[in-house]
Amino acid sequence: MHLSLFTLVLVACYSSQLVAAHTVFTTLFVNDVSQGDGTCVRMPSDPSTATFPINDLDSDSMACGFNGTRGVERVCAVNQTAKLSFLFREYADGSQEGAIDPNHKGPCAVYMKRVASAINDTAVGSGWFKIWDEGYDNSTQKWCTEKLIQNNGYLSVNIPSDLAGGYYLARPELLALHQADKTPPNPQFYTGCAQIYLDSTETAVPKDTVSIPGYVNIHSPSVLYNIWNPPPTPYTMAGPAPYQPGTSSISNTTGSKAAKFSTYTAKQDEGLLPQDAAITNANWWGVEVAAYTNEAGCWDASENCWNQTTVCYDCAPPTGIRGAGRGRHIKGCEGGDFKGPPVLVETEGGVTMTATIAPAAEQTGGVYAAGSTVVSAGSLGTSEDGKCGDGNGQTCKGSGFGECCSQVGYCGGV
Repeated sequence: MHLSLFTLVLVACYSSQLVAAHTVFTTLFVNDVSQGDGTCVRMPSDPSTATFPINDLDSDSMACGFNGTRGVERVCAVNQTAKLSFLFREYADGSQEGAIDPNHKGPCAVYMKRVASAINDTAVGSGWFKIWDEGYDNSTQKWCTEKLIQNNGYLSVNIPSDLAGGYYLARPELLALHQADKTPPNPQFYTGCAQIYLDSTETAVPKDTVSIPGYVNIHSPSVLYNIWNPPPTPYTMAGPAPYQPGTSSISNTTGSKAAKFSTYTAKQDEGLLPQDAAITNANWWGVEVAAYTNEAGCWDASENCWNQTTVCYDCAPPTGIRGAGRGRHIKGCEGGDFKGPPVLVETEGGVTMTATIAPAAEQTGGVYAAGSTVVSAGSLGTSEDGKCGDGNGQTCKGSGFGECCSQVGYCGGV
């Protein structure tokens, strides 16, 4: 059965967080430019628990968060001494405002780890070095997390100027101490990792590194500090002192580290966005379908788009599915327009179909994604509540919710 109407489009995430929010690192900015929600970011895969804290300080989740041992498909390029900004949200998809609950007071830190592969390294174990931290600021009488809230969830640092080029994991960390005084104590860590490639001509490799997990444990003074009844001694940060350029480093041009990483410093060769990528969401990308000249080719193109969109929905992180008006439409099969795909021009509010591409070759074939359901719009009523599909007898066509029926049964549009 043919798709009655198909639009490959990224719409607002259908799964919003309905549980009590804490916080999660969702978005990397490089020199104040967003890389896209979830792009190059290792984050929890379950939206319902994505913002939950890490309570087991000996677990592998301490490295890059829940599910953080698995890399994502994108690696973001950064230049020497680039400014990295990490956005934390109470709700991963941004459906509600907030960075972290105001009573979740505590310190912040940023660590980095040089790796042979930003995608394949599990992040667990030795090699981590700290590049910045902040605890309690006596001058403002504020914890770092309180400043984070004032800064709308943004935590920004500059990459040390002398770091050798290559692949790194960048790890922002928040520690909430509001329950550190309980019995048993409950310090709450929030972390994730950005996969980056540093384009640098420098050669320094910090030698004073720590293991994560391992750099802190439940008996460490830094996680037992009573913020409600502070002791007379000042707060002591967990982990090592931040790395300072020109100190405590070895050159990447000599020694075992040089041999290990020498083949990874010249040019980025993983995590790149393909040149034929037509639309992206987080670490997924879709490509334009081949040109077509007849009805069979039109429907085959629709199936191709459906398959790509299914992958998009299946791999979408808790930040959701958004396209910011960058859709690719396959329309007109029902109306007899069998030449395409259409040429689209991006506008501020979305995309406008302006013409059709002169086909170079007809595309045939195509396989439906496993578990997908293809329904004729003629047998369904127009959606009145934003839901669609044969399970509820409604189609998105002609509705006010957008004319794309997603894999999970919700209407959307550009």
